[in-house]
Amino acid sequence: MAVTTTLVARTGAAFQVPQGGTLRVINTYGSQVVDTWAVARQEPQHGLSMAHTRAVLGRLMVKAGDELVDDRRRPVLQIAEDTSPGVHDTLIPACDPVRYQQLGHKGHHDNCSDNYHRALAESGLPDLMTPVPAPLNLFMNVPVNSDGDIVFSAPVSRPGDSVLLRALTDVVIVLSACPQDLVPVNGDLQQPRDLEIRITTESDRPR
Repeated sequence: MAVTTTLVARTGAAFQVPQGGTLRVINTYGSQVVDTWAVARQEPQHGLSMAHTRAVLGRLMVKAGDELVDDRRRPVLQIAEDTSPGVHDTLIPACDPVRYQQLGHKGHHDNCSDNYHRALAESGLPDLMTPVPAPLNLFMNVPVNSDGDIVFSAPVSRPGDSVLLRALTDVVIVLSACPQDLVPVNGDLQQPRDLEIRITTESDRPR
């Protein structure tokens, strides 16, 4: 049977998903962005690459049915299902301490880069992909206008919308419930929220 867990707002976690298994990210409150990485279990120096995925797909956004590739252009994840309006970001790097300093924050601020490193350490997987790879930012709404300018906007996803990721090889999927609360990427209230994560392995599926 599927295993369901809560990803607490502002935190990250790593999930081992074998080939054929799935991980569903459920946007419980509708407004939470999820930084998403996939690291090869057997070769942790390789993992999901947004730059290579954009080149393979020939577009900026991912959609249901797409296969996402690693830095060797090998498929690692598939967007098996997407119940949201389909607005996700592949351009923006993970937030880090410098980002929050530039936004005027003083002192420590939770961030997705630290969440990535911490989640990998807790999973026991070597942290070999440096610097932090650019994530797939699920539910993040960063429109690009005709002049090439970008805008950090509130998500258009709704409560309960979800994305189902299928592992095309054995991977560790790292997720961060983005702590951003200084620009409206997590909604106009700028309030990070919890998410629900549901994992199903190939052996769990009805036959």
